[in-house]
Amino acid sequence: MIRLILALLFAVLYLILGIPVLFVEWIIGKFNKQAADISQLRMVQWAFRVILFICGTKLTVIGEENVPKNEPVLYIGNHKSYFDIIITYARCPRLTGYVAKNSMEKVPLLSAWMKRLHCLFINREDVKEALKTILAGIDNIKNGISMCIFPEGTRNTTDDLMLPFKEGSFKMAEKTGCAIVPMAILGSADILENHFPKVKATHVVLEYGKPIYPNELDKETRRKLGSYCQGIIADMLEKNKELL
Repeated sequence: MIRLILALLFAVLYLILGIPVLFVEWIIGKFNKQAADISQLRMVQWAFRVILFICGTKLTVIGEENVPKNEPVLYIGNHKSYFDIIITYARCPRLTGYVAKNSMEKVPLLSAWMKRLHCLFINREDVKEALKTILAGIDNIKNGISMCIFPEGTRNTTDDLMLPFKEGSFKMAEKTGCAIVPMAILGSADILENHFPKVKATHVVLEYGKPIYPNELDKETRRKLGSYCQGIIADMLEKNKELL
């Protein structure tokens, strides 16, 4: 319980003390947007690493060399915990926007940081609005900004390994030709969700698979891109169970 309180206290203080920082970064962005973007990215990554330290999270990372450093990509992964975002975002080598549920847009200060970092909010109950979000993600990638989406569409609270991947999640890669980087996250739910409200020191394994370029796949595989990528992540999760 102490870890949870400390992590929440740090997050709240960061958001409050970050108000003048947001203003300063806004001014910097008027003259050098790229510098402001990178600065904000590194600050949030630092904060996420501090939260993981407070929570006692030990992270084993596999295959990080598979992540292209000089081009925007679409990260996709399984989703069992809120910590999946903290864990993966802390390691993004370049500017990356995450696709989050639209309810996050209503959270004061947090949503301001998310918008500054090119995160998008999706309403999966409204097909037209969801399409607009995907189109915005396509524009981000075309502008050199990586995107991350969890294709299950929600946090998986079942005992199943994964929920079925939503094929629409992959349009950002299909329409831009960017690489898809599969991420297999194992053990993250043991940080908080499996014994809420306690936060426990936990070993988490994160593996990055080899980049997948949709244009290089055969027609049949492209037609079922979601299930193809889900199969790759499932194999990584199964392989890494012995590491926990």
